[in-house]
Amino acid sequence: MKKPNTSIHYSIIVSFSILICLTIISPLSKLPLKLYAQEDTLSTTYTNPIGTAEGPIRMGDPFAIKHNDRYYLYASAGGAGFNCWTSLDLVHWTFLGPSRKKDENSWGGRNFWAPEVFIYRGKFYMVYSSYKRGAPRPGDYYRICLAVSDKPEGPFVDIYTPWCDTGEPCIDGHVFVDDDGTPYLYFARNYGGKHNNQGYMSAEIFAVKLSKDLSHAVTDPVLCTKTEQEWENPNSMDTRCNEGPFILKHSGTYYMTYSANHYRHPFYGIGYATANSPMGPWEKSRDNPLVAQNPEIDVAGPGHNSITTSPDGEELFMVYHTHADAKEMRGRVLNIDRLIFDKMGKLKLIGPTRSPQPLPSGAN
Repeated sequence: MKKPNTSIHYSIIVSFSILICLTIISPLSKLPLKLYAQEDTLSTTYTNPIGTAEGPIRMGDPFAIKHNDRYYLYASAGGAGFNCWTSLDLVHWTFLGPSRKKDENSWGGRNFWAPEVFIYRGKFYMVYSSYKRGAPRPGDYYRICLAVSDKPEGPFVDIYTPWCDTGEPCIDGHVFVDDDGTPYLYFARNYGGKHNNQGYMSAEIFAVKLSKDLSHAVTDPVLCTKTEQEWENPNSMDTRCNEGPFILKHSGTYYMTYSANHYRHPFYGIGYATANSPMGPWEKSRDNPLVAQNPEIDVAGPGHNSITTSPDGEELFMVYHTHADAKEMRGRVLNIDRLIFDKMGKLKLIGPTRSPQPLPSGAN
């Protein structure tokens, strides 16, 4: 899944009147988009958490993709399938509706998690995890599935269910297509306490090379990362997880962002690792985590990210969730913050933020 082109292109500031015109003549104008009040459109800043005109979007595991100057957003949705939102600026979102519904033909029956959408050979593909329909409780486990659509907003129709089944619970599927067109699947093997007999939950990130038609893996799973750094609590008797991988290629180096710890915890955070090949070996940054809790500004549980560009391609943004209630750890909300490479090639997040930030370049 995937990968943003990090090349830099400056754009002019688009006025409110021009935005109205573009919305009217756009081929996508038939979508039920709301025009925001003039004072909101002309604002030069945004403040996390972000969302729709009604308020912050409550979601976990957000994934954003940019297509034809418009953004599409997906997130975990429990047992009902997946919804979709759209935006012109990465800040103001409008709900479009279901992008993939659970129905009588669905392989998956419950716990629909972590949808990601990628473009491949002119089609839009959604990779996600779920439990098999009608499977006993307990006894079943998460498997990764693949669906396809002609449009980024869906509807997505299952084509391979399950797509990735290693005999262990698999979540957080992510597809990266390299410059030569080769697709790779990254995922987390999630070992609950009942699976490893150790009394704690653990997860490790693996990768496989895919066939060109996406139908199957052409390599065995290769271990990418596991819990080992101090901030990841490697000796915890509660959870030892690496999950939520996202791959970005920059100046010939592969960067993997990932989440560590458990999403319910305030110290859930995001780190990164680098490699010279899509299959690794991966080396974690000594500067991890990229983003962690900050009680002083009521930020807890930042995690499960995707990466995209600003409207003009000038900037990189990380899209991630935090807890809606930093004290009670209840609910999750949508955030965006700037992501940069320093002169040494190190990845850095300008965040987490709760104060007003300049709009993504090209948005104002």
